[in-house]
Amino acid sequence: MTELSLMEGFSIPERAQWLALVEKALKGADFERRLVARTADGLRIAPVYGRADAPQGLSGQQPGAAPYLRGASAATITPPWDIRQIYAETDAAKSNAAILEDLEGSTTSLKLQIAGPGRCGLAPDAGSLGTALKGVMLDVCPIALDAGEATAKAAASLAELWRAANISDKARLGALNADPLGTLARSGSLGQPLDAALAEAAALTKGALSAPHLTALVADGHPYHAAGASEAQELAIVLATLTAYLRALDAAGIAPEQALPKIAINLAIDADQIMGLAKLRAVRRLVWQVAEACGAGGAVAQMTFGAETSLRMMAKHDPWVNMLRTTIACATAAMGGAQSIAVLPFTWALGQPDGFARRMARNTHLVLQEESGLGRVLDPAGGSFAIESLTADLAATAWKLFQEIEAAGGMAAALTSGRIQDDIAKVAEARAKQIATGRMEITGVSAFPKLGDDGVKVTPWPEASASADSGVVRIRPLVAHRLAEPFEALRARAEAHAARTGAPAKVFLACVGDLASHGARATWIANFLAAGGIAVAQSAPLGSAEEAAAAFKESGAAIACICGADATYADLGGPAASALKSAGARHVHLAGRPKDLEAALQAAGVDAFIYAGADALETLGALHKALGISKS
Repeated sequence: MTELSLMEGFSIPERAQWLALVEKALKGADFERRLVARTADGLRIAPVYGRADAPQGLSGQQPGAAPYLRGASAATITPPWDIRQIYAETDAAKSNAAILEDLEGSTTSLKLQIAGPGRCGLAPDAGSLGTALKGVMLDVCPIALDAGEATAKAAASLAELWRAANISDKARLGALNADPLGTLARSGSLGQPLDAALAEAAALTKGALSAPHLTALVADGHPYHAAGASEAQELAIVLATLTAYLRALDAAGIAPEQALPKIAINLAIDADQIMGLAKLRAVRRLVWQVAEACGAGGAVAQMTFGAETSLRMMAKHDPWVNMLRTTIACATAAMGGAQSIAVLPFTWALGQPDGFARRMARNTHLVLQEESGLGRVLDPAGGSFAIESLTADLAATAWKLFQEIEAAGGMAAALTSGRIQDDIAKVAEARAKQIATGRMEITGVSAFPKLGDDGVKVTPWPEASASADSGVVRIRPLVAHRLAEPFEALRARAEAHAARTGAPAKVFLACVGDLASHGARATWIANFLAAGGIAVAQSAPLGSAEEAAAAFKESGAAIACICGADATYADLGGPAASALKSAGARHVHLAGRPKDLEAALQAAGVDAFIYAGADALETLGALHKALGISKS
């Protein structure tokens, strides 16, 4: 058989040739500023990658072989990943009904949230867990716990259920998920000294040694991701947490080669597919580096690497968009080699998910598994020069941060000193600024928001118990937040104002010039205002200041915004502003920022300019004040 070469007859272009064409297209603009992106960690993402950008030794790395960059298995499995559903219901009987429905719909494992300070969930006793798990085949369905300081009690209750069902140690499936450092970071307190909490986790691990399919601890990135951590920060913290647990288990007589398979790794995955892929691939290599330093590199192949879709990316308004976010995140986790994936139902940020929301969550898995076939290829991103390069850069950055945490005394010391909290806060603040100024958009929230009822009704989450105000160990807790919250606060105030007054707050759009000149800006400003819950009364094309004044009076609005092209502003901007003020407009804004005309426009009556790149939260807040929308 003659081998067909698809490259035959084509010359291979040199990078210099491409750069010459790029320089011509940029017309003098700066290459780095226009075409190169930067991650939250400052990593450089180039527009094009070639063979020269690939890390050294790439061709020798295979799935199932150390350093496990390409996955811990050398063969595909069926099903390709565990479909995990999370339950945070306080009523055990209602939990049971939801669980049985989801299992019938192809959910393959369950994660039970246990009530604790600052969150709702089931009680940790055997009666409550037994009611929730009634009818579940515990020798087939893995049970994962999310119990915080109640992990030991919940684990004992679960063991009691296993014994009652005559399930042997070797047949027990699940994850106890003891995570004392993560619990401390999230809640800010522990009811016992950290050494005692680690000893308790070691005791759980010893009890799980005879259960090959049961993990005892978890190094979980979620509390840190939820607080705003970057990808490298999350990885470094997970490594530092893993190292702290390995030390504690070693002190309890459990060697690293025994301990590693008992510690699960769990990461948060959001809608940034490229970074999510790099993070999941990098974490296996990084964990292997730690394990290899302990003389137990081969044990990484027996570890469980899981993922959950990010709560940080979820939004309350237009929550249907959350389905897109979680689908991208689930696909990313699958392609990144996660062995267990939990997809948050699309209404999770609003309240308790109903049957439809849970069904859509599990069907996301099924479509990706059965129709898209994502589990049929091992490490599908492997070999991509861009992904491989970014994975290597991310791993190197995370390793450096991990070494800094270790040099400062380890994870416990870094939390106690506030170093972790401060470092995450800096990244979160920078990201919040990007969102406020439009450099990072949230679809349905800061970009293309939908005013009015989106048709989603949910039962609110039950009131969670108050966070502990005392404890043996106290630190400054990490505060979880969703990226959409600042805009949601504006929307909530605007909606409350509409409920009080009987009508939504609105701004009159004075569209000067023909449609071609004002259309783009009018659409942009309408979306901008909707992000703050403000409606618009848009005029027909206006050809004179007198027309603008008349249309404003008819609108019933108190505030106006002039929309048009810069060339139109030179002729009509000033007269329109003066006419609008004379017609009773309390404030006159102008869409855009024509710098050469600013002084003249302000003199004519323009109070403020609304333009891309401005702080939207600040601008919308000022508009709320002008419209009489109160913060209370």
